[in-house]
Amino acid sequence: MAEINSLQELGAATREATQQPAAPVHVQKLDAHGRAYATGKRKNAIARVWVKPGSGKITVNDKEFTQYFARPVLQMILQQPIEATNRSGQYDIIATVTGGGLSGQAGAVRHGISRALTFYEPELRAVLKKGGFLTRDARVVERKKYGRAKARRSFQFSKR
Repeated sequence: MAEINSLQELGAATREATQQPAAPVHVQKLDAHGRAYATGKRKNAIARVWVKPGSGKITVNDKEFTQYFARPVLQMILQQPIEATNRSGQYDIIATVTGGGLSGQAGAVRHGISRALTFYEPELRAVLKKGGFLTRDARVVERKKYGRAKARRSFQFSKR
């Protein structure tokens, strides 16, 4: 370490040491086919999502997303990041999702779409982050405990 002989040198040394590192620069990440890839997770569901420029077609497990997620609420969940960024009809989205139930799968695909959009267009990150689409929902089912009927429920008490 360099020797410090005066107060000016000490001040300069502390300023250099306390300077904040530059904010991370987000760059576009594309594969050889010009697609952005991301993984989304929710509960026990894992979704692999590819985003590429196109007509706005969303495919989940080789089916149209309206056919795979029949409930309108799940379809709305899937489209939230696209509508928040005003990119409807601009990207084709292909997703493969495994594990969990339909609600968890819809949340996983939404998380994957959000992350893939940020990899394709890094300037969308602020909008998606503010909407909470980039945060992985950490809530999972509590495990069953020994001596209990479920995680917290006791067996029914019998007086006789």
